[in-house]
Amino acid sequence: MSGTRALLPLLLLGCGSPDRPPAASGSSGTPPPPADSLVLTAPGGVEVWFTLARNSVSAEGVPCVDRSIEIRRGETRVKVPLLYTGSAPELVNDTTLRARLSNHCIPGDAYLVDLGTGRPVRER
Repeated sequence: MSGTRALLPLLLLGCGSPDRPPAASGSSGTPPPPADSLVLTAPGGVEVWFTLARNSVSAEGVPCVDRSIEIRRGETRVKVPLLYTGSAPELVNDTTLRARLSNHCIPGDAYLVDLGTGRPVRER
């Protein structure tokens, strides 16, 4: 019987409280990423969306979020590769947008992005 008494505390440890849901696995206390958001529209039904997000901190310790861009036309989705920005892109013409690369909250080079292919080319 003493062996059963020794196991009782261990068995109780495995029981969760009925009042609290279990903690999410991998929860680090960081807020969830922002939802996709429409940034601009272009002729021909083209929409430009912020999608993925990466949290960062400036050299001064100020937090920021850099976002990736996706071009949508109907059911077609074109991700702009390797371009995270901290500011909204701007429409240059019917086929091109301009987005400024951002890294750790620091604006970098501007890129011209083809609205059809999503291909970014550094602006000179």
